[in-house]
Amino acid sequence: MIISWNTTQACNINCIHCYRDAGMKRNDELDTAEGKKLLWEIAKAGFKIMIFSGGEPLLRPDIYQLISFARSLGMRPVLGTNGILITPKVAGKLKEAGLACAGISLDSKDKAQHDRFRGADGAWDKTLQGMAACRAAGLPFQIHTTVTSRNRDEITVLTDFAVELGAMAHHIFFLVPAGRGKDIEATTLKTADYEALLERILAKQAEVPIEIKPTCAPQFMRIAKQKKIPMRFSKGCLAGTAYCVILPNGDVQPCPYLPLKAGNVRHKAFHLLWQESPLFHKFRYEPLTGGCSRCGYDDVCGGCRARAYYYSDGNYLAEEPWCSCGR
Repeated sequence: MIISWNTTQACNINCIHCYRDAGMKRNDELDTAEGKKLLWEIAKAGFKIMIFSGGEPLLRPDIYQLISFARSLGMRPVLGTNGILITPKVAGKLKEAGLACAGISLDSKDKAQHDRFRGADGAWDKTLQGMAACRAAGLPFQIHTTVTSRNRDEITVLTDFAVELGAMAHHIFFLVPAGRGKDIEATTLKTADYEALLERILAKQAEVPIEIKPTCAPQFMRIAKQKKIPMRFSKGCLAGTAYCVILPNGDVQPCPYLPLKAGNVRHKAFHLLWQESPLFHKFRYEPLTGGCSRCGYDDVCGGCRARAYYYSDGNYLAEEPWCSCGR
């Protein structure tokens, strides 16, 4: 099982697609003691992969303590970062704290396009410097790319670039309209382009020595099954079943793109929320509707619940709108 904690709302750049609408730190963010208590409860719930994200998690002065504590609890701590703040000193401290991997965002080989998307001049150069610092420190890193219609043609080119840069994986995030992402909804890939890119990504996997993982595009599991491509993953969408997110103030959601509150860790221990929340029970046991109820691949795909929510007026059990299956 895998979990994300948006450790802060603060961020040093202004990405145009940011699902958290990050910028300024919130006044009600969990402090260090509350964060350690949360991590203990997450471990008690059985989660193994702990993602520290934001905002920009490196803006939290206690991030090294939190990473170290997660490691001491037997979890695999990873970081979701824009990479700009990773200097050689920071990379060394992250490795010393026990970070397993840094996930660093890179959306184009074109510097200007990446900088526009990330809302910060010079972001591309600083991000690559951060990757170089990780390499020098012996800290594994992977590249995270958000897909829109503007960069879809260079996604597999970025995979080759990831190999060249020494990344251990390339995780490809398909845009979901949430936060500031709603402002660029028109750039989301629709059915034909969506599935064509997934097929390209799965074909590319056979050509490179690193893992490629589509995210928020659960149909990759259905396509893999149809093409008899072996996958180490069990299911596409894990929201509320084997994944959830903690917001900076302690609110718990099934995924970062679904504004549905299961509870707050200040009011109820996380492991109890995970076990007892009526919202999570609905994600786990209520049947999907529409095309997702009849396609025959709901056991391995599940459709993107956040995309269903956005395009179905809040019905998170509705069919995935950009899937060709089950129609």
